Amino acid sequence: MTRCGTVVLAGLPNAGKSSLLNALVGERLAIVSPKAQSTRAPVVGVLTRGDDQFIFTDPPGLLVPSYRLQEKMREAALRAVADTEVIAHLHPLPEYPAPPFERIAGLVAPPVVPVVTVYTKSDLVPPHRRPADAGLSVSAVTGEGLGLLLDALADRLPASPFHYPSDEMATQPLRFFAAEYVREAAFDLLEEELPYSVACEIDEFREDERPAYIRAVVYVERESQKGIVIGEGGRTIKAIGQAARARIEALMGTPVYLDLHVKVLGNWRRNDPVLRRLGYAT
Repeated sequence: MTRCGTVVLAGLPNAGKSSLLNALVGERLAIVSPKAQSTRAPVVGVLTRGDDQFIFTDPPGLLVPSYRLQEKMREAALRAVADTEVIAHLHPLPEYPAPPFERIAGLVAPPVVPVVTVYTKSDLVPPHRRPADAGLSVSAVTGEGLGLLLDALADRLPASPFHYPSDEMATQPLRFFAAEYVREAAFDLLEEELPYSVACEIDEFREDERPAYIRAVVYVERESQKGIVIGEGGRTIKAIGQAARARIEALMGTPVYLDLHVKVLGNWRRNDPVLRRLGYAT
């Protein structure tokens, strides 16, 4: 009998959700940044292990929103929680203990589906300093505890045929990941608050060409930000493009020509039609 089901990796911002997803599926699907709130739209990864298939969802963190984009991010996270069959409540081990999941999710009662509390970033806490009752502790960096975590989650999956081929790792189109990788490079290379004003949209994606051709637009909210993203002599946007292209080529397994442009889209983080167009709102 095979088991298959959805598992949401839920928690507060910067709990290590994206790093854990990447470690579990063995591919850098979700963008990872030391800056909090880098995940804006849920990323779905698939792992098949023996008779078990896990459909992992990495949603935005359960943040307290300050503007419209963040409201949509929290809504997306709560939809993922409502639609799942198992909740993996992630919380950094250095910040033990984890608060009750219903509190951070704003639920009036505990979820009806199983909740597994998972302490992340265990590599940051020496074994002799870990609480005895911490339970499942994992590290996306060293791989510690990943097998035990999968065992615990598998026990809670429903009996079901697989939903995806056993070699599938992602359910979203390549153009989704191309836009995410551009944004990840912007998070890495731009300082302070500027990355939060950056969005990316894929204008053209010609996968069958060699090299594959991708035309992407990087949006910012103000004209002054456009100059910073481009950089002196185009150095910054070139560095963003090089970093993003390397990630895209690794995922696609083929050379890529990434054609990046920067445009101003005023106040886009507070504009519902634009948020829907960019995939941040339903």
